[in-house]
Amino acid sequence: MMPRYQVLVTDYAWPSLAIEREILAQVDAALLVAAQGDDAELLRLAPQADAILTCWRPIPPAVLDAAPRCRVVSRYGIGLDNIPVDHATRLGIVVTNVPDFCLDEVSDHTMALLLACARRIVPFARATRAGIWDLQAGRPMPRLRGQVLGLVGYGHIAQAVVPKARSFGLEILAYAPRLPADALAPWGQATNDLDELLSRADYVSLHVPLTPETRHLIDERALRRMKPSAYLINTARGAVVDEAALYRALTEGWIAGAALDVLSQEPPPPDHPLLSLDNVIISPHAAFYSEAAIQDLERRAAVHVAQALRGERPAHVVNPAVLEQPNCRLW
Repeated sequence: MMPRYQVLVTDYAWPSLAIEREILAQVDAALLVAAQGDDAELLRLAPQADAILTCWRPIPPAVLDAAPRCRVVSRYGIGLDNIPVDHATRLGIVVTNVPDFCLDEVSDHTMALLLACARRIVPFARATRAGIWDLQAGRPMPRLRGQVLGLVGYGHIAQAVVPKARSFGLEILAYAPRLPADALAPWGQATNDLDELLSRADYVSLHVPLTPETRHLIDERALRRMKPSAYLINTARGAVVDEAALYRALTEGWIAGAALDVLSQEPPPPDHPLLSLDNVIISPHAAFYSEAAIQDLERRAAVHVAQALRGERPAHVVNPAVLEQPNCRLW
């Protein structure tokens, strides 16, 4: 017997979809898993989809146009830069995310990158493997306590970083355009002036979504505002940073180094300029990962789909205006 609903999975990054299958079977829904996930395949499968689960694969507006039965697009994660949310809203499609996914993991990874920079872990490891047993490989090395961590953006992940950073004695300065002056009290200070943060921080850590306003937010001008001794940490989105400007900053001494979990192109080409630099740490977009975090993500994203297919309002709707529209497909 054919299932009542079909849920299109554009892509995923874990071994199996057993959690999703179990949850969605409760509403008589089966998974329709894209093999390649390219535009042509998604366009071919879209007419069968009553819902869409998506991880990183960009969804062109045309795919939503080709999915007249689709009630909900459920994002595996926080960011929405791969989903045309405004277009979905016009079509009456609900979009959801998991806004508190991987808070522990990304905030831990942020601190791991910061500590690797502060304690010169990579230069020491490199020198030791080369037979050089000498602390000179890590100099200069200022004391961490009392240095300033600048948080660009102050959402859930940045807020999770604060107590961890404070436990190491770091002073906290956070920037967001409309951040209240007392938002960090008593943990730190807030500012609405990005230039102030860039000029004061010893570590600048990025925690903003990728939007037209934040694309290349950290450009040549921003990098030149930073201290020559400062480090840039990015666990947000690669395109928040102008990588050509960052390469110049790192090779010309505008800043001391960078620690990046994300790049504008993933995976990067083997000849990506940043891969050649000794003062850069790069991890493969792994900050979000732990087995527990992924299992929780799978469950919650699938529950959002099940709620929509039952005609209920899902948790964490990111386009709530759609619920009031006459063409809302949820009801």
